[in-house]
Amino acid sequence: MKQTPPAGARYHYLRVVVLWLFAACVMTNNSYAADTAPAHIQKELAPAYLSGLGSFRWFGLKIYDAQLWVGEQGYNSATPESSKFALDLRYARALQGRKIAEASRDEIQKLGLGNAQQLAEWQSKMEQIFPDVSEGTHLTGVYLPNSGARFYLDGKAIGEIMDAAFAQAFFAIWLAPKTTAPQLRTALLAGAAAR
Repeated sequence: MKQTPPAGARYHYLRVVVLWLFAACVMTNNSYAADTAPAHIQKELAPAYLSGLGSFRWFGLKIYDAQLWVGEQGYNSATPESSKFALDLRYARALQGRKIAEASRDEIQKLGLGNAQQLAEWQSKMEQIFPDVSEGTHLTGVYLPNSGARFYLDGKAIGEIMDAAFAQAFFAIWLAPKTTAPQLRTALLAGAAAR
């Protein structure tokens, strides 16, 4: 005969499980939502401020969490090319670098940016820089005003694309008003005003 624990014991057990799950969620969220920028971002923006964060999902599957870091000038959506900022993506699953480059090119094309030759060149350059990623990998892109973009893998520099048109088009994927992820854009720009 199976014995069931008394009602009080079941309640206590459920309470402990719920508190443990809550603590795990808080620790997970706080580890990514920290107010202090990673060292490579702090070095680029000094001082760096977290503008906003959010997640990108595709058909319900989480692809990555994103954070937008800005400097003292903040981010001006009227003149986005004027301020240096960093976009950090923490991937939730394994993806090939080639696929990340292809998807980036497709998103730029959907925004109507770049011509056929530019899109081909940009994809080729991204394929040379973007590595394969796994769960927990961080890819950071730093916008260099009127110059280009610098990329980091888990805090280590992996390459640059010194083409101002590319940099504007690339970061437009997340920050342009016509982005295909408007909710993520809103979350990223939540605190982007000048400090």
